[in-house]
Amino acid sequence: MLSSIYDLLFMIYISTLSGGKFYCLQRYFFRREILSLKEDKLYLSITFSCKHESSALDLHYLCETKKDKYIMSKQEVILCEELESSLTSAIGKCPHDKLFILTDEHTHRLCLPQLNGIPALKEATEIIIGAEDVHKNLETLASVWQALSEQGATRHSLLINLGGGMVTDLGGFAASTFKRGIAYINIPTTLLAMVDASVGGKTGINFNGLKNEIGVFAPAASVLLETEFLRSLDAHNFFSGYAEMLKHGLISTPEHLAELLAFDTEKIDYAALKSMVGRSVQVKEDIVEQDPLEHGIRKALNLGHTVGHAFESLALAEGRPVLHGYAVAWGIVCELYLSYIKVGFSKEKMRQTIQFIKENYGAFAFNCKQYDRLYELMKHDKKNSAGIINFTLLKEVGDISLNQTTDKDTIFEMFDFYRECMGV
Repeated sequence: MLSSIYDLLFMIYISTLSGGKFYCLQRYFFRREILSLKEDKLYLSITFSCKHESSALDLHYLCETKKDKYIMSKQEVILCEELESSLTSAIGKCPHDKLFILTDEHTHRLCLPQLNGIPALKEATEIIIGAEDVHKNLETLASVWQALSEQGATRHSLLINLGGGMVTDLGGFAASTFKRGIAYINIPTTLLAMVDASVGGKTGINFNGLKNEIGVFAPAASVLLETEFLRSLDAHNFFSGYAEMLKHGLISTPEHLAELLAFDTEKIDYAALKSMVGRSVQVKEDIVEQDPLEHGIRKALNLGHTVGHAFESLALAEGRPVLHGYAVAWGIVCELYLSYIKVGFSKEKMRQTIQFIKENYGAFAFNCKQYDRLYELMKHDKKNSAGIINFTLLKEVGDISLNQTTDKDTIFEMFDFYRECMGV
């Protein structure tokens, strides 16, 4: 029997998340089993007494939903046709007492003016932080907390993050931790943020010289994708985001990858790009919905990142910071080589992809004396377990091999391959 009406409402809510699927199984006690896990599912159940034909029996309904679905709600991602109406609607779905907009020095100047005159933002208070990844740190995070506190934000306030991946990552983390969590909306303004950083619920900051070392899973209430912002994007930031799209192509279908490799990046068709952004985001959303907290298939999204984050961290430590997407592109070169030698990825597909990266991203320069430093940085990757470096590799385009490992000598051989094929 239900212990209260709230149990029934909660069961109906979880049933909605799972598409209303119920199953007849053995007896469960609803309140005690509310968090029981079996394999990758979360199970909730309730028992009724009833009659079936001539026999009395207990009918046991079990609600099935994906593991952790009850923890992390699915965020609303909107490919905008008209930003003002989409934003007004998104704000309306988040009742709040005070509204804040987080920008950086670039988006304050280039993007915020495009939101002027929207009635829903009339009472918003702006918080401005430094631009670029060098400001994605604890000091900047604390300054956002400080500003929220001084301006009277409460647990019922709403934060809008207007900017690239640094703003959405740091702003999301600030929102999810201030007063134990306030609602936030992401409006990504760079290609990287649109197809990766703002979608999927990962938030965080860099710490101790390591990328995204501190953070939480906390999805935005809404993510509004307005591709008109991309018209003012410089080539370097365009390609930074395009690297993540390339990754999505590699982990999805040969057709999607072919479309990305053939796209004219010199004379950009923004209508076509908008459609490609939508497809790219869908690849990520489909994976995140299956595995919100990265216990399994979500690790597919880390293709290129094990090595890429090491490149990024080394560059930052040496005072020559690189854009995240460039580091990922160079990481893809390395990890496709591992895919080729370890799980049989197509040599021709590897060659085509590396050629595209070489032509559009240049190369990250390092020498053999830095191999050990890169190796140590890779050991800090969040996918690792017990000090063992884990890679996401590909057997074929869309055929993903998770939790792949290799020895130090093979990793150094991978670095040799990278330097030879990229000409460094």
